[in-house]
Amino acid sequence: MTTGSVPVIVAIDGPAGSGKSSVSRAVARALGFAYLDTGASYRALSWHLMVRGIDASVAADVIAELPDFDFRIGTDPDDYYVRVGSADVTDAIREPRVTGVVSLVARIPEVRRWLNERFRAIMAATPFDGIVAEGRDITTVVAPDAPVRILLTASEDARMARRSKELTSESAAAVGEALRSRDKADSRVVDFMNAADGVTTVDSTDLDFDQTVSAVVDVVQTARTSHGG
Repeated sequence: MTTGSVPVIVAIDGPAGSGKSSVSRAVARALGFAYLDTGASYRALSWHLMVRGIDASVAADVIAELPDFDFRIGTDPDDYYVRVGSADVTDAIREPRVTGVVSLVARIPEVRRWLNERFRAIMAATPFDGIVAEGRDITTVVAPDAPVRILLTASEDARMARRSKELTSESAAAVGEALRSRDKADSRVVDFMNAADGVTTVDSTDLDFDQTVSAVVDVVQTARTSHGG
């Protein structure tokens, strides 16, 4: 853990099914860094709205709930959790019914600004030497000045195949349609398929999980060396 120096921020962006969460967590573990899954916060808010019976398509109602949205997220890659109030929602926020609401919530600018402020506070306050933060616009909006910014991507076929392995209870057709729908909805908010200036692309289409983790770690180490970190 750090001794008071400014933490190294590794920002990882990418589309659904690219492996952002699992790869980022493994990279954090390999580097001895903290891990921040920003997407989980949007999912937690979606869960919170559903429990309270609030229509996520009504932006004003969603915004009105923000002051009452008490969420905490674990940033130790070996002790990951997501809590809303006293409820542990780590698993519940991955349910399909929650996934269907996330894009509605994420498209609201006020929600994004509110959560982005909290993400920046979490990154700045980490007790680790660095933090791997992953999410949709992490490289361009949340942490545009991060010393390491990566776009993790893969072909649509590869992303559908990986998502199908995760969601074994759903048909390949259903998984594919959900992924394409998610891409379409998310693309209205951020450009997650093209790397911004200064962002390194890691294409994992032909890489397995361990190779992808190694590729990302290499990018981080190269960037830290070039920056003298």
